[in-house]
Amino acid sequence: MRSFPDRACGPFDMTDQHILTIDLGTSGPKAAVVSTDGTLVGAARASVPTTFGPKGAAEQDAELVWQATLEAARGALADAADRSAVAGVVGVVSSAQYSSIVPVGADGKPVAPMITWMDQRGSRKRLRRLPGYPRLAGSPLALLQYLRVHGLAPLEPGMSLNHMRWFRYARPELYERTASFLEPVDYVTARLTGRITANQCSSFMQMLADNRSVPSAGWDQGLVRASMIDPDKLPESVPVGSTVGTVLPTVADALGIPASTPVLSGINDTQAGAVAAGTFSGTHAGLALGTTAVIVTHLQKKKVNPLRSLFTMPSPLGGGHMLSAENGVAGVAVDYFLDQAVYADDSFVTPETVDDRYRAFNEAAAASKPGAGGVLFLPWLRGSLAPQGDGRMRGGFLNVGLDTARTDLSRAVLEGVALNVRWLQDPVEKFINRRISHYVFYGGGARSDLWSSVMADVLGKPVHQMADAGFANSIGTAVFGFDRLGVVAASDLTHRVRINRVYEPDPAKRTLYDNLAGIFADTFKRTRPLSHRLGKLG
Repeated sequence: MRSFPDRACGPFDMTDQHILTIDLGTSGPKAAVVSTDGTLVGAARASVPTTFGPKGAAEQDAELVWQATLEAARGALADAADRSAVAGVVGVVSSAQYSSIVPVGADGKPVAPMITWMDQRGSRKRLRRLPGYPRLAGSPLALLQYLRVHGLAPLEPGMSLNHMRWFRYARPELYERTASFLEPVDYVTARLTGRITANQCSSFMQMLADNRSVPSAGWDQGLVRASMIDPDKLPESVPVGSTVGTVLPTVADALGIPASTPVLSGINDTQAGAVAAGTFSGTHAGLALGTTAVIVTHLQKKKVNPLRSLFTMPSPLGGGHMLSAENGVAGVAVDYFLDQAVYADDSFVTPETVDDRYRAFNEAAAASKPGAGGVLFLPWLRGSLAPQGDGRMRGGFLNVGLDTARTDLSRAVLEGVALNVRWLQDPVEKFINRRISHYVFYGGGARSDLWSSVMADVLGKPVHQMADAGFANSIGTAVFGFDRLGVVAASDLTHRVRINRVYEPDPAKRTLYDNLAGIFADTFKRTRPLSHRLGKLG
């Protein structure tokens, strides 16, 4: 666990009210204490490893996830205390990565590992091979029902509903012990309160709610029947942002907060980031760059384009919907490059000689000219998502020569992720039927000035780099929590979001990146069949 003394922490006002937020990402939880003006007064994080196994398995130890969450929360509260102490935490609210599933017992504790969004065992082909799996499951009529009522159909293996189906038929003995299936955010809420619940926003990839109206009332019975999961193994439906309960005494003691502290029903990290970026009005969009890249903005009605993997989800603030266009691997590509190519733990050991590996990465990338010496990075390291979903697609570096330096490879990673977002940009603008004026840029990747500049140049639009970009989800979760508690309205908070710097696109680089964008899209089409053939060999 580590705190973040280098973030922008404002002056502490003892009259402020504060909220404890937990943002559970794929790499681990972040916790933050946030004041009513959106200022971080304490923050910390912890790490959780992902275990990859046969047949596309990608799991995390759910008990370790909870212990890491407690560790991060204690660290954030201690950090806030170091800055004059929190006068009073008025609530706890969480956000989390989604399309992952934790099977839990009646006490809310896990009976098996968390199945993460990267897990591929829930593909239709693999499900049909499982003993007892209904032969007529996934009929065209059932899929149409999902699209009409919910907005998505369970077609991709990484969707929560398919994780649940896989678990039922592949692990029947554990399925019998399971009291409920929870998304990560609802798992954290259950461990905080002892109550097993979910809401229309948090359960989105479980595909249980009628999203034609926001808010909806409970689970749709037609979707429950189509889920193939026993109704008594589904969580209790509660309103988005409602008070689920108070902190369990044992948890309160561990954190040092009153047991009377209310805990709210939370949201997923895409929704939290959208709140922080103020994307529920205006002509701009939010661009999140964390493990994956996501474009978010507002729409009034439910909408889906299955061919482009574009869809809306309910707004956590109610009264409308929001686009979620997930682009696939982004920030984790940098970690992959550093872990496997630069500082790999193998016989070619290269010790880390710098305190900040990301600073070293940015300095190396900055030493390469735009275009990365002709090297193109294809960021489909765990399949591709929007605008062309394919779980079997794989990427890598293209056009590497004897004169290629590691600095070129570093810059190619930044440009490749940006080109992937650019490939998504035109379909998104057609989907929302308006031009995006600019992006509010947030997430861990947005802390990089170089990546912010590259994004502006590649996308051809201004990029507004959010201050405290690495804690945008925490800030958005806090804004949501204060709004739901009635402390201060979200509309009064989101306009106060602080922008660190605005990056304008450089006209001199337009021709270069226009050409690279065309090559990038063409490369997907040309290498896709090769990826499929190579995948069969592995």
